[in-house]
Formats: sequence, C-alpha cells, structure tokens
Amino acid sequence: MDVQERVARITLTNPKRRNALSLGLMEDLIEALRKLGERTDVAVIVIGAEGPAFSAGHDLSEMVDRDAGFYTRLFEVCTELMAAVHEVPQPVIAEVAGVATAAGCQLVAACDLAVASAEATFATPGVRIGLFCSTPMVPISRAVGRKRAMEMLLTGDPIDANTAAEWGLVNRVVPPDELRSAVDDLAARITRFSDHTIAIGKQVFYRQLDCGEPEAYDLTRQVMATNATTTDAREGMEAFLAKRSPSWSGRRGN
Repeated sequence: MDVQERVARITLTNPKRRNALSLGLMEDLIEALRKLGERTDVAVIVIGAEGPAFSAGHDLSEMVDRDAGFYTRLFEVCTELMAAVHEVPQPVIAEVAGVATAAGCQLVAACDLAVASAEATFATPGVRIGLFCSTPMVPISRAVGRKRAMEMLLTGDPIDANTAAEWGLVNRVVPPDELRSAVDDLAARITRFSDHTIAIGKQVFYRQLDCGEPEAYDLTRQVMATNATTTDAREGMEAFLAKRSPSWSGRRGN
C-alpha cells in the first residue's frame, strides 16, 4: 500500500497465483480499504496488480473438498469486500493491466471507476467448471446490463478491453504503457475537488440505484439540500460567482 499526492495504491502482489482472491487476501483487502477510508489525507484509492493478471478470481486450490461452512465464509467475505469498495468515502479506481476473471472481474465491476490496458480481458468462466459466477453477476449485471451479463455468464467467453468499454464495464482503454499515467490523470482530476462533496455524492449514487424514480428523487433532493449547507458548497458557489478558484476546507465531515 502506497500513498502519494493524496492517491493511495493497493497492489496485488502474487502474480504466480495470478493474484487469486484467496480468503486471506480478501480479508487483507477489506482491512486495507477500511483503514484508507478513515484517512483524511487520501482522496482516491487505486487497486492494481503485478503480473499478467489483475486477478483470476477465487483461489480454486483452497476450495477443493471443503465443507459448506468454508464456502459460506468465503462468499460472505467476498461480498464484504465488494461492499467495502462502495462504503469507503473515496472513489476507488481499478487499474487493469491483464486478465480479470470471475471474482477478479467482479472486483473491477464493483470499483467506482476502471481503466484498462488494451491487452486486458474480462470473463466470468465459472460455468465451465460447474460453479456458476453467481456473486460476480451482481455488480457485472449492474454495469453492463442483463443481456450482455447473461452472455458472459452463460458462455464463459472472454471479452476484450474495447468491448468491456463499449459495454460499460470499464471507463476507458489505453495502450499498455500509458495505463499508469491514465489512472494518475483520472485520479488527479478527482482530487481537485472537495473530499466531503465527493463522499456525499458517492454514497447517494449507490443508494439511489436501488430506488424507483420517485424514491430516488426524494432521497437525492434531501441530500442536495443538506449538501448545500456545507462549508465547501458555500465556498464553491461564492468562488464561482467571484470568478476565483475555490479553497476547500476539504476534509470529510465539513
């Protein structure tokens, strides 16, 4: 874990195992995310990986011949990890240089933003080994829609990075040697703004997705009214009218 220019990087560092999401690794990721979520010097979190795979999903070697209790715990922790991505106040960006399959693809879909190398591929191949990618389908179907998600889930076929961008699984695709700079640029564009305002927006974004339109408007109008009373909102409006750059009080909770 590394923090520079208010951007924290979490790097998966087990390329020999294709950065498989073992139970222990997922627990470590949850702890890292929650600790970063409490830090006021961190405005953006990036999740990347070493080697040719972003993550190949769950570690099958630890899943063979286990009891039901282990499987229940494994998928509970996986769900906690995806929830932790949404619960931290900072935007989380997936930096995808290579293969993202099964729970690895799920993690990309769960991140708030994703930038992929042109060499990256994405798949939900669980059907091929008799273990349907049921938990990965949750964020993936919300990112790419029903028909495209079902195609990925039912065939297990990989999609390339450009298709992932066209379908909405990632925000943009860049040449491999430009991936890091593209992520840095995206993070820098976010860090220009009030952390508190970003945190408010991220939280309500996910809450309103599960509402019908009238309920979504009831929720968001209340949030906007409260947001308008904050120090940074007042500063932003006054700066705009005065044609000057805003000076954010900036930290969450203001």
